[in-house]
Amino acid sequence: MNDGRIFREAWIAGVTKHYPGEPKPAYVTPWDETPEWEREAAAAVYGQVRDFIKISEGNATRLTREQKGRFVAICWTAQMFKHFKDPKPGYVADWADLPDWQQETDSDIFERIERTF
Repeated sequence: MNDGRIFREAWIAGVTKHYPGEPKPAYVTPWDETPEWEREAAAAVYGQVRDFIKISEGNATRLTREQKGRFVAICWTAQMFKHFKDPKPGYVADWADLPDWQQETDSDIFERIERTF
């Protein structure tokens, strides 16, 4: 689950950087304390971003920062539908409805995964 750990660490770094005020404890829970479903989701999204970059022969790195974040957000939304029969609306919100801090964090995650290549 190294991939998932990288994703989670990028999430925590992004939340720490972009969240206004004090983030909810669940937002910064360390990997070893993260629920299993969330670990699986993190690893899956990492894999989707990695594969997307590979399939594009590295050209996905040319996407705008917003496009990168949108890709992470949509992959995460699919995981929420996979793991929850009736996910909370905030778990599956469209990009435009996500708070700025979360958009920035999702973009950071994509860029962190880029740097693993």
